[in-house]
Amino acid sequence: WWENYTALFGASIDNNPAPGNKLGGLTTIFEKSLGAIAKAGSTPLNQVVGYGERVTERGFVHMDSPGYDPVSVTGQVAGGCNVVVFTTGRGSAFGFKPAPSVKIATNSTLYANQEPDMDINAGKVLDGVSLDELGQEIFAKVLAVASGERTKSELAGVGEEEYNPWIIGAML
Repeated sequence: WWENYTALFGASIDNNPAPGNKLGGLTTIFEKSLGAIAKAGSTPLNQVVGYGERVTERGFVHMDSPGYDPVSVTGQVAGGCNVVVFTTGRGSAFGFKPAPSVKIATNSTLYANQEPDMDINAGKVLDGVSLDELGQEIFAKVLAVASGERTKSELAGVGEEEYNPWIIGAML
């Protein structure tokens, strides 16, 4: 049924990885999923919650949500997220007014091109900055933002239109 419904709009529900992911080198949803798992690190999974459900555990928590950034983050904030840490390798203009969004550019070219909207340049690792140093920088930035420092998206006024609750069903 969903395949027929989405076809009415000229879309497909199997558009994952997304066109931007494909341009970035991902060829399958399996590869995209491995990247998501790698971002979790080696910490144990402490809780699995439904979309928008209150998070009651500390540490690594998984929320069932679609991959569309505004919808996913809306669910996280509904679940209690106070600061969003958002990575982008292609330059998403995402900023989220209900909660501050620390934006991390995954490469130095992106950071240089969009520095007014990026909080951290993770591409420095390729220039010799250690993962530990970068991790400390990210941690310090999250603490500063949680303590009231404004993110670049906030300073630029970005994110007014990002609040987007999930209407359960296929995301087009």
